[in-house]
Amino acid sequence: MANILSAKKRIKLTQKQTARNRAIRSAYRTAIKRYEQALAANDIEKAQELLQVAISRIDWAASKGVIHSNEAARRKSRLTKRLNQAS
Repeated sequence: MANILSAKKRIKLTQKQTARNRAIRSAYRTAIKRYEQALAANDIEKAQELLQVAISRIDWAASKGVIHSNEAARRKSRLTKRLNQAS
C-alpha cells in the first residue's frame, strides 16, 4: 500500500478509471455480439438496426479514449462489410 498521499490518490483514480473503461468496453462488445447473433440468424433488418447501435457504441468508446480512433474505424468498417456481404 502506498504511503504518500499523492500515490494513494492515483490508486483511487486508477480504480475509478478502470471501472469506467471496463463498463464502456463491455457495452460496445455486447452491442457487437448482438449484431453478430442477428447476422448468424440471417435477420438482416434486425442486423441493420443493431449495426447502428454497435457503431454508436464504438464511436462512444473512441470518444472516451477507451479504444483508438483507428481501431474504431477498423471495427466499424469490418462490421459494415459483413452486413453488405450477407445482404
